[in-house]
Amino acid sequence: MKNKTFKMGGVHWDDHKIAKDAAIEQFPIPAKVAISMAQHLGAPATPCVEKGDRVKVGQVIGTPTGFMSGFVHSSVSGTVTAVEPRADIVGNMVMHVCIDVEGDEFAEGIFNTDRIEREIKGSAESLLEKIKNAGIVGMGGATFPTHIKLAPPREKKAECLIINGVECEPYVTADDRLMREHPHEVVLGARIMARVLGVETIVIAIEENKPEAFDAISDATLRYVGIDVVMMKKKYPQGGEKQLIDAITGLRVPSGALPIDTGCVVQNVATSYAVYQAVQKNRPLIDRIMTVTGECLPQPRNFRVRIGTPISAILDAVGGLPKEAVKVVSGGPMMGKSVANLEATTLKGSSCLLLLTAEQTARQPETPCIRCAKCSQACPMGLEPWLLNRLGRAGDNAALEENRIYDCIECGCCQSTCPAHIPLLDIVRTGKADVMKIIRARAKK
Repeated sequence: MKNKTFKMGGVHWDDHKIAKDAAIEQFPIPAKVAISMAQHLGAPATPCVEKGDRVKVGQVIGTPTGFMSGFVHSSVSGTVTAVEPRADIVGNMVMHVCIDVEGDEFAEGIFNTDRIEREIKGSAESLLEKIKNAGIVGMGGATFPTHIKLAPPREKKAECLIINGVECEPYVTADDRLMREHPHEVVLGARIMARVLGVETIVIAIEENKPEAFDAISDATLRYVGIDVVMMKKKYPQGGEKQLIDAITGLRVPSGALPIDTGCVVQNVATSYAVYQAVQKNRPLIDRIMTVTGECLPQPRNFRVRIGTPISAILDAVGGLPKEAVKVVSGGPMMGKSVANLEATTLKGSSCLLLLTAEQTARQPETPCIRCAKCSQACPMGLEPWLLNRLGRAGDNAALEENRIYDCIECGCCQSTCPAHIPLLDIVRTGKADVMKIIRARAKK
């Protein structure tokens, strides 16, 4: 049977999974952390502690602000030294709670053990409340609050839960190692989410370049019914929600619609693991697996890092920033963000630190578009990037909206395949932001 993949567009790159054989290491607890209140899609949390307060690991330090928001917890024990705006990885000023670490004392009720807890107790409503209170978000990068995704509107019934173990971004291996080393927890987290959603069908999708993870997850599902582990073809951006639904079910999410409109809910494997920890161990989201990689790094690693750890501390732990490295990227090379501030700290969505050399980051001079249509062939959303580029440069927002720029998932396939080296993604991303502002303003009237 052929490995599954989505039908439209996509690219086939060398995956550069050079950290895949590096087992997960516990990263040392830093002397100081700064925990952002903006770690989820939606409104930042509101700090609920003050300077001088003493906090424990797992204690709530930020409460949700409005519907689309989430709880934030302390990842360490110690004394709050400041509640203030600090620069994040891209330089934006965001409210942080800063803590000096003193020991490692966990809040009451958290089971800080490695024992596998298989029996799932409680109603769907109580399980959902635990997930909400644990501050869990989508850990594949989008950071959408998980409790909202697991509670779709009544008129939109979920029929299938897809667990995304694709990890299609080059270099990133955090999910691969998680599945290989904690398969039972990932599977149990999926079963918890299926109970919350009221679905009996679970599909766990893993790309073909992760055979050890595929075998580990397959073995962990043997005792359960209704779970299908599917091997996916290596193709970018296979891990996109809409692309994964297409590959697994053959259904396409309509333009402007949501995945739930196909009856599918997609969750990342790291999110599934976090759900298990929240429900079975009362452990909120206080740490995550993170890859530190790049050809210029002598020893690529996979760490379990407390949220709020300074990026500079992580780089120090791998021997410092190599002299060949000219750029540090948070995430993968396709959809990650350049780190402008090495004193910024890790977030719930921080899956990778990628170190790149001057040769790897050099842009070629832009030349005129030759209408070769390679960008259109590569676009997994069926858009015309060459046209969006032209309209974006002209500032024609009406035409950009007419040509569905809002459907762009900003995967970078177009820019990476352009023989004219046109910065298509940069221009499309700016145009999309402008159009989305217009759409939101129109909706408020």
